[in-house]
Amino acid sequence: MSTLDNTGNWRGMEVEFCRAVAAAILGDPAKVKFVPLEFRAAFTTLQSGAADLLARTATWSYSRDSSLNLDWAGVYMYDGQGFMVAKKLGAKSGKDLNGASVCVSAGTTSELNLADYYRANRMTYTAITGATREQNQQNLESGRCDVYSNERGGLAASRTAMKNPDDWEILPDVFSKEPLGPTVRQDDPRFRDIVAWVLNATIIAEEFGITQANVVDMSQNSANPEVQRLLGKTGEFGKMLDLPQDWAVKVIRTTGNYGELYERNLGSGSPIKLSRGLNNLWSNGGLIYSPPFR
Repeated sequence: MSTLDNTGNWRGMEVEFCRAVAAAILGDPAKVKFVPLEFRAAFTTLQSGAADLLARTATWSYSRDSSLNLDWAGVYMYDGQGFMVAKKLGAKSGKDLNGASVCVSAGTTSELNLADYYRANRMTYTAITGATREQNQQNLESGRCDVYSNERGGLAASRTAMKNPDDWEILPDVFSKEPLGPTVRQDDPRFRDIVAWVLNATIIAEEFGITQANVVDMSQNSANPEVQRLLGKTGEFGKMLDLPQDWAVKVIRTTGNYGELYERNLGSGSPIKLSRGLNNLWSNGGLIYSPPFR
């Protein structure tokens, strides 16, 4: 979702989303500053004003939404927590992991979900907490823990970074709901609306076949009234958010539509090759859905 590549550049689905927000507001996807954070510091950094937008695989939950004075501006990935183990362990499901040592990120919903899972199944475990996904991955690979538990998308990404990816498997268990989305402070509802509609614009674009390659042509030639409104040909929909009329064109030129964004970073065009599943459009049996642009 977000990582530094070998050349020191930020890449990933959440990174591209941040660039799309910059394109909408400032007209330039490069006008964004990335602040790397350990997860335990993520929410306090946002609350303090040291960051404007948190794009950090942050799960939308009741307690966070109600007590942190933060807002989630939608969901860009529906995920669920699972387990990754060495194939040689011979485990077929989480029920085979009684007494295991489990790597998990400290201060996350994953840590709480793990405790719930073991308590509900009347099993025991030893938690080995890490500050980052990379640390958990290293602890698993070195044998410090038997299991790594995280969102399944994160596990799939970690497996690609292992020295011998084929030695590891993600068990079929999915034991939590993890709606991941961009998070902002509650003190700026206009900014929250912009972030939300940047996400919605990519979803609507996929619904109507608008892509990174054809968005300019569609903005000029589409006869679909909703496409015309989205891409600024008719109405004053940019003005409603204090944005330029063509803000959505800039967003889609930056990232493409939601499907392109997902496939490039997580799906068939990436090393992770994570099937879309629940992250398909609603019209294809998934949960990805935008309010109408009208």
